[in-house]
Amino acid sequence: MTSSSPTIRTLNDALRTTFTGGQIMLTHGIQSLGGDAVAAILSKVRSFNRFNEDNDPYGEHDFGAVDHAGNKVIWKIAYYDPTLTSGSDDPADPVKTARVLTIMLAEEY
Repeated sequence: MTSSSPTIRTLNDALRTTFTGGQIMLTHGIQSLGGDAVAAILSKVRSFNRFNEDNDPYGEHDFGAVDHAGNKVIWKIAYYDPTLTSGSDDPADPVKTARVLTIMLAEEY
């Protein structure tokens, strides 16, 4: 954990739980499951809170996995510069960082 991890965690939790403060990307595999499944998966991602040292070693709440109807679904938050052309220089600074939450089937990773 770094000194900026608590700030990054707060920003990541805000994106994941409210879907504000960044972009949400759903892969083709998720979209192909249909509207009801997508709604259920989004709800599971929003309410995910099973962070531990194994799946969150830096304490940033930037990755998780949920199950839905026999499918393993993973989500990941990436940090880009505001133009989305390279990585962010400072993920703790929302002015310098565009957050992208991608939700995908594990088999698409």
